[in-house]
Amino acid sequence: MKKLLIVAFTSAAALIAIAPTADAAQGCGAGFHRGPNGYCRPNPEPRGAVVVVPANPRVGVYYHGHGYWDGHRYWVHREPYRGGWRYY
Repeated sequence: MKKLLIVAFTSAAALIAIAPTADAAQGCGAGFHRGPNGYCRPNPEPRGAVVVVPANPRVGVYYHGHGYWDGHRYWVHREPYRGGWRYY
């Protein structure tokens, strides 16, 4: 009887040790989290996100995601106008 209990105990311990404690297939992935209803939701953007702009932007150069720099602000479009450039 003792041998039967020892075999049952060791086999149960082995099965518990092999069983996974968490199912990774149900995770949301990078950039997402579980919402209140259990659905995957994207993580919110951090408030006050830092926008990286070159230290000394050059006038008349197009910067991707910003536009053309005219020395004061970024413009989406520019065209030649009276020997210079017109930004709009």
